[in-house]
Amino acid sequence: MNGRLYDDPHEAAIATTDHGLLVGDGVFETLKVTEHGAFAVRRHLNRMCRSAAALGLPTPDHTMIQDGIAAVLEDRDFPRGKLRITYTGGRGPLGSEAAYGPPSLVVALAPAEAAAPVTSIVTAPWTRNERGALAGVKSTSYAENVRTLGYAAERGCSEAIFLNTAGHVCEGTGTNIFLVFGDTIVTPPLSSGPLAGVTRELIMERTPVEERDLTLNEAKMADEAFLTSSMRDIQGIERWDDQVCRRTHHPVTQSLAKRFAEWFDADIDP
Repeated sequence: MNGRLYDDPHEAAIATTDHGLLVGDGVFETLKVTEHGAFAVRRHLNRMCRSAAALGLPTPDHTMIQDGIAAVLEDRDFPRGKLRITYTGGRGPLGSEAAYGPPSLVVALAPAEAAAPVTSIVTAPWTRNERGALAGVKSTSYAENVRTLGYAAERGCSEAIFLNTAGHVCEGTGTNIFLVFGDTIVTPPLSSGPLAGVTRELIMERTPVEERDLTLNEAKMADEAFLTSSMRDIQGIERWDDQVCRRTHHPVTQSLAKRFAEWFDADIDP
């Protein structure tokens, strides 16, 4: 935290006036850690800079972040983990005025299991505002996602999918969604309001994907569907609300997941 390494995370202290704590004035990134190290650091840091700029925060210091990543990874005793980078406005007033700074930077690491190959999802009862100030920003203002993910867990699901204000499929609480029609892979465009996911980006650079708006009914007509995120990679969807996906074996999803693992097995910073 802010250049100091703590073995016990409970020893690290943040100011009670930190704007990340007070008003969610901060951004973050979550990275997968494998035996090769933290995955796609460059892309995550570039996105963090875009998110920080959108909130009017100073540009994060890449060197300081990379030093923090190296420090927390150095003596880990587990091969797979989750690395979280949190960057806030720092100390500020007890309100929504701009923070005084300097910014706060936290790099934290914990072990993590690989995601299951398939999961179940529900439709969120709340909408995502694709025209809001935080659309496409990975902000620490995450209470909406916490509430919605809890809604999914109460129904035996690991994710909930938001529709946007236009009634189109947008994204999950921490995932992008892809639909498969025959052999065609479709995902909502960024104009619909989803976060520009790093895994989404890597897939779209290496395989044909059509970006277009879909209603909920259109999306549920897909032969297959899958989620993507840094911690899930590519995860098939077996059930959406009360509807089981049309294909039981998910051939397109499985093939893409296999190729994704092959592409990036040792390419740690694509």
